[in-house]
Order: sequence, then C-alpha cells, then structure tokens
Amino acid sequence: MSGNKVVGVTPTSSAPNLISDLEALLKDDIKVKVAGIDVDGVLRGKYMSKEKFLSAASSEGFNFCSVIFGWDMHDTVYPKELLISNRANGYRDLIASIDLATYRRIPWEGNVPFFLVSFLDPDTREPICADPRGVLRQIVVNARNNGWRCMAGCEYEYFQFKENPDSLAAKKFTDLQPLTSGMHGYSLLRTQLNTGYFNDIFDESLKFQVPLEGHHTETGPGVYETALAYTDALRMADNAILFKFLAKSIGIKHGVVPSFMAKPWGNLPGCSGHIHVSLRDANGKSIFAVSDADLKNGRTDAQYDDTKFLSQEGEWFLAGILDGLPDVMPMLVPTINGYKRLVGGEAFWAPNAVTYGYDSRAASVRIISPPSVPPAATRMEIRVPGADMNPYFALSAIFALGLRGIEKKLRLPGPPVSQLTLEDKKAGKVQMLPTSLEAATERMMRPESIAREEAVFGNDFVEHFGGTRQHEVRLWNEAVTSWEVERYLELA
Repeated sequence: MSGNKVVGVTPTSSAPNLISDLEALLKDDIKVKVAGIDVDGVLRGKYMSKEKFLSAASSEGFNFCSVIFGWDMHDTVYPKELLISNRANGYRDLIASIDLATYRRIPWEGNVPFFLVSFLDPDTREPICADPRGVLRQIVVNARNNGWRCMAGCEYEYFQFKENPDSLAAKKFTDLQPLTSGMHGYSLLRTQLNTGYFNDIFDESLKFQVPLEGHHTETGPGVYETALAYTDALRMADNAILFKFLAKSIGIKHGVVPSFMAKPWGNLPGCSGHIHVSLRDANGKSIFAVSDADLKNGRTDAQYDDTKFLSQEGEWFLAGILDGLPDVMPMLVPTINGYKRLVGGEAFWAPNAVTYGYDSRAASVRIISPPSVPPAATRMEIRVPGADMNPYFALSAIFALGLRGIEKKLRLPGPPVSQLTLEDKKAGKVQMLPTSLEAATERMMRPESIAREEAVFGNDFVEHFGGTRQHEVRLWNEAVTSWEVERYLELA
C-alpha cells in the first residue's frame, strides 16, 4: 500500500482552492495553526506565521520532525528502530503537506485559522505508511476507483471529571471527582447542573465545522454521549479527532477534564467509540440497500434472514469485516485499557466475538436496514472500538476489510448472533476476539495475517504500527500497579 500514489480529496465548500483565495481569506490574520495526527491519535502541531504558512501552501509543504512517529503519546521514544523515525538518521524531517480542504477556524482561540496536514516521505514525496490520514485516504481512493464513496459516522461516550491537569497529577489520577453523580442516561436534569459546558460542546462544534447529530447524558457518573454527523469517511475521521480536541479545550475553560479512556472504572460500563459505515454510488444511493424489487420481502438469495435487506454487495462487505476482524484488532482497540472494556462482553454491551445481527446491540457488527430504517439509511455499526480508538485507523480497517470482502465475494462465516447460544461460545462455535493488546498484536503481526495483504495494509504498515503496540505492551508488563501492591505486599 505504501507504494501507491495518493490523490487529494474533494475540497469542502469553505476550502480555499487557490493561493490568491487563501491570501484573501487570511488577510487579517498574523498566524495560522496546523496539526497532524500521530499513531496514537494525538494531534501534533504548532502555530506558523502567516507568511511561512502561505509559502508552504504554495509549494509542496513544510518540514516537520519525524520524531512524532518515533515516540508514544507521552513522548517516550520507541526502543525498536521503526521504519518511519529512527536514531540512525537522527529523526530526519518529513514533508507536512497542508490539506486546504480542512480549513476552519478555532472559535475558542480567537478564531485562529486551522488546517490539518498529511505526512510525505522527503525522498519520494509519497505518503508514509504510518500516517493515519494517508492510510485512510488511500482506502477512500481505492473505493472511489470502483465508483463508491466511503461514508461514516462516529459516536463517542466519555466520562468527565471536575478536575484539571494539575489536580490529576497531584491526586496521582486517583479519587477523581465525577462531573455528576449517579447513573442518569438520557437525563434532562443532569445537563442543567453544567449547562454552560454541556451546551458549549454542541454550539462550539458547529462553529468549528464538526457538526453533531446528538448530544446527551449516558449512563454512568458524569458520562456524555455525542454522535457526530454522518459524512465522507476522511472528513469523519478529521471531525472525530477534532471533536476530542474541542471537548478537551472546552473542558479546560469550564474546569472539566473529559476522558475518552475506554474503561476508567472496573465496575461500570466502558466508553464506546461506535462506528457507522456505508458505501454510496456516484448518485448518492446506498450500495448496501436492497433493490426496489426486494424491498417488500428481502432478497431470496440472502444467507440468513438477518441479511435479507442488505444488498449482495452489503453482505459481501459484512463478510469481509467478519473475516478479517481478529487480524486488525489493534487498529480498533489500540490500548491496554481498551481490552478491559471488552472483558465484560454482552453484559456491558461491549461485544468480544466475531458476531453480527440485524439491529442487535449484542453483536460486534449491527446491521441497520429495513424494516427499521428506510433503504437510504442502510448501514452497519461496528461496536467493537472504544472511545480511545484512532478514528483514522479504525475506519481504514473497516473499509479495507469490507472492500476486500466485496472483491473476493466472501460468504458469511456463520449464523447471526440471534441464532447462537452461550453454549455455542463455550463450545468454540463462535470465534472470540483477542482479549489483550499483546494477543491482538501477535495475531496482527503473524505472517499469514490478513492485515499484511498488500491490498489491505501491507508489511510496512504492520511492522511499524505493530511495533508501536509491542512498545505499549512492554511498558504495561514492566509497570507495577496499585492492585498488585495491595494484593501481594503483605501476604505474598
């Protein structure tokens, strides 16, 4: 995949198309903010003078230190010399290519102009294999070459605390005060306790060009859920990563720390990052929708009743996801903590097996189709990721596997979740997903992994991204936790 040429995305209506337009757009500004995304989904950026920015925008970009792909989210360098950034060449510069289609202004920072960048190899000017935006863009282009648009929506659940970065450190991240107490999903009362903060998230998102479809309390102390408006997949990933930035920024203003950690409490449900996906043709029609002739009774050639209101391409796409899901788990659940959300399985609506079903929140892939929605809204919801996902990699994994399923015309691996029993799982009739980041990474990196197929992600990506997950596992294995001290210090 790393050797394929990537073309640009279609600019949004507000994106400047020419440098002259850009100069006019920024005529009253003195600085511009730019940012790219690292492997952990952390925004890495800086302010630039307007003059420097315009110079970079009119050329091939500007230099950006490759160390952002050589260290983790806490700036600890990877001990393994990975492909993108290593000590052998002293962390050379990459080319940061400005995507003018991502233009917006940050309303809570004095309306400073903001742009996202993608990273290119300085020698070949090709996208580097581990750049999250570049990886997803290639998948989108591959789909477009077949006449399809990749569409997506993301939903985040997240805890919130009446804390700030200094108090978190002073308390050593223990005994934190939730924003509100109790379990109050969809409550109209709890939002009145912090109405300024709650409404600022919604209102500032609109100003920041990250439109929301829904915003409400979720069950759990201080938990919100926010659904981002459905759009093109690359735009969706941009909006998802920028929504986290927005929520944390608004939180600072109100003395609140929102957390997108997947499982901050052992005895409470975790925080999901559910993803909705579909394909559309050039006319905007859902590729997953059944034909008008099949709309009344469904397809007679569907494998199961649960998929009879999916098109044949939709069924193949679903089969592709299910076929490759165990091999891409680190791209959906990239953290140590994320797998603890899945341990509870269906008890916490966090599926941990290769399962699917019509309108089933107990399945890893929920089919949303007629008769519960009109054909145009036919889609799939992937319920495995937590809120700590990197949306670029998660969406890349889903679409790469689904497109592979269509190409290979794969059949579904088994019956829907409604036809399975607990005994089926115990008997091994249902394939379980990896239960730890270590196991998931080992599976993804094995020689026969679907992730290694060149048409999926290729060896370069798997070696680099897998190496970063091995680093995360090593840090966890070396850590001594409070649970261990409490359990063993006195009595062992």
